[in-house]
Order: sequence, then C-alpha cells, then structure tokens
Amino acid sequence: MKPYIAIPIGDTAGVGPEITVKALANSKVFETANCVVVGDKKIMEQAVKITGADMKVNVIEKPEDGIYEKDVLNLVDLDNIDMSKFKFGVVQAMCGKAAYEYIAKSIELANSRKVAAVATTPINKEALRAAGIQYIGHTEIFGALTNTPDPLTMFEVSGMRVFFLTRHVSLREACDMVKKDRIIDYVKRCTEALKRLGVEGGTMAVAGLNPHSGEHGLFGWEEVNEISPAVEELKKMGYDVAGPIGADSVFHQALQGRFNSVLSLYHDQGHIATKTLDFDRTIAITCGMPILRTSVDHGTAFDIAGKNIASEVSMIEAILLAAKYAPNFAK
Repeated sequence: MKPYIAIPIGDTAGVGPEITVKALANSKVFETANCVVVGDKKIMEQAVKITGADMKVNVIEKPEDGIYEKDVLNLVDLDNIDMSKFKFGVVQAMCGKAAYEYIAKSIELANSRKVAAVATTPINKEALRAAGIQYIGHTEIFGALTNTPDPLTMFEVSGMRVFFLTRHVSLREACDMVKKDRIIDYVKRCTEALKRLGVEGGTMAVAGLNPHSGEHGLFGWEEVNEISPAVEELKKMGYDVAGPIGADSVFHQALQGRFNSVLSLYHDQGHIATKTLDFDRTIAITCGMPILRTSVDHGTAFDIAGKNIASEVSMIEAILLAAKYAPNFAK
C-alpha cells in the first residue's frame, strides 16, 4: 500500500502551491504515495490554473476520504486566505499565519498516524514573525508540536547524508558551540536517527572546523581541545566515528561511500557541499522526532511566485524520500 504523505502548502505568496500541483502531476509521485495537501482551496485552484494542470481539487476531511486517482488533488481545506487581500511575492501576516496553520494541521495528522510522513514546502520567516508566530522556522515548529526539544537536521543527496551540529546562528556563535559534550551528544543522537531511517552500519565522519583541521593548533585549537577528544571518547563508547576530517575533503569521501554520514559543524559548511552537488535534489529530513518530515531545501522564491517558473524537482524528491523512509516510522 502507498503511504499517506501530508503536504502543507507553505507561504501562499511563494511558490509552494504551484510546486505542489506540479509534483502531484508527476507519475512517479502518483505511483509512490497518496498525497494529502493541507492548504486553502482558493489558493490551490489558482495554482492549478497557473500551472495549467489537468487536475481537480477534491476537498476532504481526513486522508482516508480521498480519491487517490491520477489528476485528483485531495485537499484538507483550512479556508484561511482572503483573496481580496492576497498578493504574490509580498510578506503578509495573513500568509504567515496560514502557513503555520497548514504545518500544525499536517503535524496533527502525523501525530495521530493518519499520515505516515509530512513533506513540507517553503515558508517565509518574516511572514511568520509578522503574524506573531514565535518560531523561526519549520524545525522549531515541528520540535514544539511533537514535544522534541532539539530535532536534528539531516540533508540527503545522491546517497550522501549530512547532519548539522549548529543551524541558524551566526558563524561566530556556531564556532563557540563546537564543544566536546555537544559533539558527543549529537553523534549519539544522529546514530539513533540513522537506525530509525533503516541505515545500519558504516562510519560517521565529523568535519573539521578550521583549515586542514587546524594543523595541530597552527590554525586554531578547536580540533585539539574539543573535536578530537569527543571522537576518541565516542570510539571508547563503541561508536563507529572518525574525525576531525578536513571539510575540503570529507564530503567528497562521503559521496564516494567511505562514510555513511557527515556531521557538519555549522550551517553553510554542509549546505554548500550538498547544494553545489545537486541543488534541486538536496532534501532536508528532520530527525529525532516521533514522526518523519522531509522538505524541499529552497525558499519561497517570491520573485517568481505565480509565474509557473519554479521547478518542482525538489518537491518531487521530498515526497519520494518521505515515502522511502515512511515504513520505518510505522514500526
């Protein structure tokens, strides 16, 4: 049986609705998953028109009520957009509030096991803030609504998996957060997250922070004082981990299959490596939660919203990856 995947349409002023329609029109998506869109009927009918898709919007109350036939878009309609005030490409409190409500409803469906996973579309942090939503992004919302204190972010592209020790903090703050205890905690939890995804065996690599991993203190002491001691302690605990390995080579080695994953120490370190490899197919997975969430890893693209220009490739990949890992969350 195909898993049910919830798709909140994100910030309606962005490209989320149109990439959702275009992804659902893809035959591989149709063959792989039963997609349940969570959004606004008026917006989705507009997206169908913009994309020129031959698709009917079918409003449902719950996933099992859907008609899972090709060219049918099954929608849980929250009816929360006033089209007389709506504009593409503009930060609007209304859209920020609506985006949060789509996410919250999707999480509700996943928490109650009505869907097997959630595949998210882009949201706008400014719009969230304008709406008075106190979460900075998807990860924080999912963490709060699943009672997960510190969810893990993992990127997957071409079989390479990258975790992040730090995310949305300044580079200066990220460097200060590279501590032995934090690395030990993250490697432990990342290992458990991989097992939950069904990934068994293999070595996790910890990236270096400084050029050439500091060259024994010549270019910085973080490797000597924090990273190497963490790796050695983890090895004594029985964890299959290596590092620190210079960030200019560790991702290439992971891509070649030497490592099953890499722990990136700060946001851009891992983002640049994955997105340079294949921007459209870099998919984010939020791990360490009782439910599965995958996501496109691009923004709302306000500048091209409503123009039928945005590529649906990342949305397709996010849905397919959700379907791939969903059976492991049903156990």
